[in-house]
Amino acid sequence: MALTPQDVQRIAHLARLELPEAEQATLLGQLNGFFRIVEAMSAVNTSGVEPLYTPLSAVQDVTLRLREDAVTEADERERNQRSAPAVQDGLFLVPKVIE
Repeated sequence: MALTPQDVQRIAHLARLELPEAEQATLLGQLNGFFRIVEAMSAVNTSGVEPLYTPLSAVQDVTLRLREDAVTEADERERNQRSAPAVQDGLFLVPKVIE
């Protein structure tokens, strides 16, 4: 899938970016290069390959250093919500902004 200069202009417009012509040409090459890499990676058969939780686990045995999942802070909800204009059932109430 190769992008065209019009695709780059549309992407820039959607992202609210102002790109000069020279930068559009450079970006077009970079984006198409990225998509070539993605296509090459998609062509590799990865069925039966276990996902890695860290890239290092592919070359050495890595033991995860997990901490105990324990509460270490006091519940400060009520104190934190004192200054809120509106609270209900422990939740902040905010005005509706989308119809």
